[in-house]
Amino acid sequence: MESAEQPIVVSGIQTSGNLHIGNYFGAIVQFLELQDEFPGGAYFFLADYHALTTVHDAALLRKLTLDAAIDYLALGVDPEKAIFFRQSDVQAVCELYWLLNSVTTVSLLEKGVSYKDKVGKGISASTGLFSYPVLMAADILLYGADVVPVGVDQTQHIEFTRDIAGFFNANYASNEPLLKQPRARYSKGAKVPGLDGQKMSKSYGNAIGIFDEGESLRRRVSAVGSTLSTEAAAVLVGELYGLVASEAEAALLTAALSGGELSLAGAKEELLAALDGYFASARERRKALAASPAVVERLLCEGAERARQRAVPLVERCRAAVGIPG
Repeated sequence: MESAEQPIVVSGIQTSGNLHIGNYFGAIVQFLELQDEFPGGAYFFLADYHALTTVHDAALLRKLTLDAAIDYLALGVDPEKAIFFRQSDVQAVCELYWLLNSVTTVSLLEKGVSYKDKVGKGISASTGLFSYPVLMAADILLYGADVVPVGVDQTQHIEFTRDIAGFFNANYASNEPLLKQPRARYSKGAKVPGLDGQKMSKSYGNAIGIFDEGESLRRRVSAVGSTLSTEAAAVLVGELYGLVASEAEAALLTAALSGGELSLAGAKEELLAALDGYFASARERRKALAASPAVVERLLCEGAERARQRAVPLVERCRAAVGIPG
């Protein structure tokens, strides 16, 4: 088994578009911290193979993948620090996926909560969706991940990955395990409320987009708390303001609201200005990147080459272990 010179962290990025501030404070800030904590050992991939379980339009998939790359680069993912790449550019993941499928039991996959939830929501029960956890395991095991950042609701994914690595090692590498069993690192990201006070989510229609600006941003901020009482709306405005303002500024706004020195409408104006300013530089970077797709493509290709340097040797060892010639 390869002994890593440094700890490795691996995480996939959904190519679903339209990021909102809940995504940013709940997850993206974790990526920025991880790339500093694991310099040269942070692998962040755009999960376009995974997207095929729900996206069946080639042009749309290409657009969503490029948009996700632009978004994350604009928000601070740094290809000098992290290995940032498209999942499909490292095709070794497909071979490892098949090798892992050959030792993974149906009974394990039938326990998949995510599969049941998605089918319950009307997504077609394809074999790709059913074996999604095996591809996810391949994504993680391919790079010898020590750590995988997840939310508490994603614990099963890591448990499945550890189980699948154990199946493979037991069958082919019991003396010296080939596949490292990673550990979960639970996200400490903020749980961001949406316009109605529920968790911010695109599916709830209560989100504020990271890259919203102008009249679009004003409309979203104006709608904050519109379905709540004045008191609850004031609390909600204060919570959102606290995400993008200093602690002292947030305390001043909360005190002014509660003391009647600032109206709810006035507080929303403060929130609008704070949100606009907080993401202004990211919006400008995004516009520049969107105008230069060739630059984004080059960065992804360079990241994929770095990822392959770690992935291919691992797959070659797994091929040899199962008896497939190199």
